[in-house]
Amino acid sequence: MSRRTIIGVDPGTNVLGFAVVVAQPHQYTIKDVGVLHLKKFGDHQTKLKEIFLQLQEIIETYLPSDMAIEAPFYGKNPQSMLKLGRAQGVAMTAAMTMGLGIYEYSPKRIKQSVTGNGNASKQQVAAMIESITKRSVSHLKLDATDALATAICHYHSMGVTQGNSKNYNSWESFIKSNPGKIK
Repeated sequence: MSRRTIIGVDPGTNVLGFAVVVAQPHQYTIKDVGVLHLKKFGDHQTKLKEIFLQLQEIIETYLPSDMAIEAPFYGKNPQSMLKLGRAQGVAMTAAMTMGLGIYEYSPKRIKQSVTGNGNASKQQVAAMIESITKRSVSHLKLDATDALATAICHYHSMGVTQGNSKNYNSWESFIKSNPGKIK
């Protein structure tokens, strides 16, 4: 698989995580990563407009070919789910209007792809992101590391793995097999 520039998005209406990654076999270069703070915008429509405008600006800056986006998970609050779905839709629309391919992944699949465990915690995902990218991410919000994981998951889904392709059935089995990767 050749080099790809991917934008990963962890959608949200108060905090939206994003990451731009240049991926190639066994190497990930983080071009930009962070969060959009949307809580300061009073109404929902303004938040959605900001998501659209700010993501388009990021796309124009880095020219990714693909957007990988986390699918909303089913929660108990239908109103929250509706708002999250709108944020995801606006993010996807920003990518579509810029000509990007759009790929949606469930939270479980993203975690499985990055850690080997679909039930990994956000902290475990962040620790693996640090190991995979060889860059400290401890200062980042978990929404940003989730966006990084989403971009990396997409690259893995394109048929590329990060070195060891062994599947692990738990975080403990990964640690046992890879003691040098834990700090």
